Amino acid sequence: MTQTAGGRRRRYFLAAVAGVAPAALVLGGIQVADAATTPPAPISIVAAAKSVTAQRFVDGKHGVVELNLGVNIVAGNSPLEIHTTRKSYADPIVAEQVTNEGPGRPLPAGTVTDFSGLKRFTTITIKNAKGATVKKYETDFCANAWNSIRTRPDAPAQTPYPRGCFDGNPFTLGAVWGIQAGWTAQTTDSPARGNLDLPLGKYTVTVTLNPVYQKFFQVPANAATATVQLTVVKPTVEADRVRSAQARAHAAHHGHGARQISSYLPQYRPAAKRPAAKHVPDGGPRPDLRSLPAWGISLEQGRNAKTGKPNGKWYVNFGATVWNAGSSPLLVDGFRRSGSDVMDAYQYFFDAKGNQVGSQAAGTMAWDARKGHEHWHFTDFAQYNLLRADLKQVVRSGKESFCLANTDAVDFTVPGAKWRPDNTDLETSCGEKTAMGVREVLDIGSGDTYGQDRPGQNFEVTGLPNGTYYVQVKANPVGKLAETSTANNTSLRKIVLGGTAKKRTLTVPPVNGIKG
Repeated sequence: MTQTAGGRRRRYFLAAVAGVAPAALVLGGIQVADAATTPPAPISIVAAAKSVTAQRFVDGKHGVVELNLGVNIVAGNSPLEIHTTRKSYADPIVAEQVTNEGPGRPLPAGTVTDFSGLKRFTTITIKNAKGATVKKYETDFCANAWNSIRTRPDAPAQTPYPRGCFDGNPFTLGAVWGIQAGWTAQTTDSPARGNLDLPLGKYTVTVTLNPVYQKFFQVPANAATATVQLTVVKPTVEADRVRSAQARAHAAHHGHGARQISSYLPQYRPAAKRPAAKHVPDGGPRPDLRSLPAWGISLEQGRNAKTGKPNGKWYVNFGATVWNAGSSPLLVDGFRRSGSDVMDAYQYFFDAKGNQVGSQAAGTMAWDARKGHEHWHFTDFAQYNLLRADLKQVVRSGKESFCLANTDAVDFTVPGAKWRPDNTDLETSCGEKTAMGVREVLDIGSGDTYGQDRPGQNFEVTGLPNGTYYVQVKANPVGKLAETSTANNTSLRKIVLGGTAKKRTLTVPPVNGIKG
């Protein structure tokens, strides 16, 4: 669902509850308030169950208790919505609560310092059976819950807000956080840093909304705290085995821009037939592709594939993100040439209501049979180069074709941004070898990140002299895609190579203090 994020209007979703006498709020069998007579608080802390059990795992010499208290933040009769943005990388991040009642309300200083959520949102106090406090710590909060649910029958049927608070890309520009009216977002239970350990036994856990948020959101005291009885027990053999397997899988995952494969997202389908003629709307909706500075830059020493020993070669790895800040999604359909591993690509244009208003030929798509790819790539999306200090090209990345997917929420505050994009992984958009057609999409507000750490894609710098270089990320390099502007297609990120042939060094200066 596409939202107009530039204004303050949320009338569509508020209309679902306006004029309806809300029923009593029930979560996990607990009646929270009789909202027919008592209006619910703007937000409330609610425990889904009176008691929970947590297992204590032992990692080496240290114990770890993984809490799932089931404590939620529940929005009242109106959504909780916060917009977080920065004008540029030189400007501070600012956040405001957006309502249907006028200008946004700036959040108190210190409550938002990045795009991961609200800082120091709750305090968790854990007391043992004797009433003594054994642990007390603060937790942050992301309102964009993956498992958000509605808590009363009159609440709106859907939520427009994103899933998750996206803080993996250091060059994010804007975010939207929200809880739909009558819906939930679970609080964070474990400390932000370090692990939680408790002896086996029984405890009372209290989760309290910190005073700065109680005051800002005008939450009454009786809605600002929840208590849960906790029992810490030994893990079952099966739970211990599963946790070990999860740890191994996490350790095997590496690299920026890695794609999460999921099976529940809907398939994007290409148009039934290719357009009859070119039609690019004059002054109409178009994407606007913009390149972020390269990030996650690292130096890697090459190794012999058989022995694993250094082979004398050096490589610069990096993440590259191109995002869409335009008024139309970038949508490219591929139509297969009969008996060929090539598709003819066409770009389509859509207005704010989702109506298709034009199309044009946009190059080709090709089947990439290399291991680790094995899907269809659009051949004219981006290009990566390493430039000398005088901006002359010295190395070009072997990555020259792409499968488009919405991997990064770069700025969901731009008008028309799609807060819940569908094609967030390669499975939804890249197609199988037998496909007759493919649709690839980069929605408004989202970016597509590629981690350049594979052989042939990263920059080999073995023979380059020490000195200053620039990683160039260039969108739409040959101009086959129609955009609102091409002036912002290219970004440069400075790096400095040093050291010796046997031990090279890499320095990556920050961009306006951003070290990513």
